[in-house]
Amino acid sequence: YLPTVSMNDLYEQVFPGRPPVIDGLLYAGTYLFVGAPKVGKSFLMAQLAYHVSMGIPLWGYAVNRGTVLYLALEDDHRRLQDRLYRMFGENSTENLYFAVYAKQLNKGLETQLKGFMREHPDTRLIIIDTLQKVREVGGDRYSYSSDYEVIGKLKQFADRHGVCILIVHHTRKQPAGDSFEKISGTTGLSGCADGALIMQKEKRTDGKATLEISGRDQ
Repeated sequence: YLPTVSMNDLYEQVFPGRPPVIDGLLYAGTYLFVGAPKVGKSFLMAQLAYHVSMGIPLWGYAVNRGTVLYLALEDDHRRLQDRLYRMFGENSTENLYFAVYAKQLNKGLETQLKGFMREHPDTRLIIIDTLQKVREVGGDRYSYSSDYEVIGKLKQFADRHGVCILIVHHTRKQPAGDSFEKISGTTGLSGCADGALIMQKEKRTDGKATLEISGRDQ
C-alpha cells in the first residue's frame, strides 16, 4: 500500500505555524555549521545559544526566544564554565542547558532528546557539537548513504518536533572551488540538511572570520 494524498486534500490541511529561530538565518529543520579546527566555532555557538535563550537580536536578525540545548561534547564542565564566563560574565540565563556527554545515534540519542523536550516543550534550538561525537563508529560511515542517513535521522526528529538542530562539523583540508565543497565527508551531509553555514578565515593569522549561508527556501 502506497499512502497518497490528493492536491485538494493537501490544500485543505492546516499545519501549525513555526516561527523562525533567528529570522532570516535559522528555522525549524536541520543545519550544518562548518569550520576549520580552532577557528572559533564553539565560541560562536555559545553566542548563538545565549542570544536565542534570551531573545536578544543577533547581528541585526530578530530572535524568537526559547529554550536551547547545547551538546558540548568536546568540552568538560570546567572548560565550558570558563568560556561562558569570559563571554558573558555573570549574565546567566535559565533557558540554556548544556550536556558534555550524550549517546550516539541508534544508541539512545533520540530517546535522550525526546526526554529533554518533554521537560522543556518550549525548546527551539538543539546544538550538537560535534557530529563526529554522535555518529556511529565503523562500517561505511564515510559513504554517501551513511552521511545522508545520519543527517536524515536528525532531520526527521527536527521536523517531527518543530525544532532547529544545528550540527557542528569540520571542513576538509583540500582546496575547493566552492566554499560548501569544503564540508568534510560526502555531499550526503549537505544534500540532506536544510542548510549550511560555513565559517572561515581568509588567513589563519587574520582575526576576522566570514560566515557564508546556504539553505533551502523557508
